[in-house]
Amino acid sequence: MRVLVVEDEQLLADAVATGLRREAMAVDVVYDGEAALERVAVNDYDVVVLDRDLPLVHGDDVCRAVIDTGLPTRILMLTASADVSDRVEGLELGADDYLPKPFAFSELIARVRALGRRAVTALPPVLERAGIRLDPNRREVARNGSPVHLSPKEFAVLEVLMRADGSVVSAEQMLEKAWDENTDPFTNVVRVTVMTLRRKLGEPAVIMTVPGAGYRIGDEA
Repeated sequence: MRVLVVEDEQLLADAVATGLRREAMAVDVVYDGEAALERVAVNDYDVVVLDRDLPLVHGDDVCRAVIDTGLPTRILMLTASADVSDRVEGLELGADDYLPKPFAFSELIARVRALGRRAVTALPPVLERAGIRLDPNRREVARNGSPVHLSPKEFAVLEVLMRADGSVVSAEQMLEKAWDENTDPFTNVVRVTVMTLRRKLGEPAVIMTVPGAGYRIGDEA
């Protein structure tokens, strides 16, 4: 899942980004509305965590711009105001969810994951295919009932493949969904991560390489 965090309080923004990355999400961070518009114009995000009171361009205008892209990006709006009317205004702008500050980080994680599931064709909370069971909320993976211990990036790559439900995912799409914008697009990091993931998932291999196209999860365990 790829997330954009837009928050002018830099310590808070960086803390949120760090926490989301620990949950195996690819996260970009910006500190004002103008930078947010630039990122939204060139990247496809599953979820935007958006502070409402931003410098340069107000969060309301960023919200409208995200909606105008026509993409299925979901918006979680943050605000320091606990006033109900502010929450209503945010939702009426088109935000999908609203979280007042201060908030419990566990609640933020749960809301981002719930919105991420809604950013694509509706998927169950737990993903299962070819003998693999992946639970994004618990960060747990098992193959044929046996636990598989993955790094956050390996987990993110497997989640992208599982969400594709057997469809081919290109290396470019993998970089888009599982890595942030600072990753060199010419790196072989996708291939190396897939190789490590294959080894940890064991035999028979369940991640298939489609020559010239990308990778997919097989149909059987």
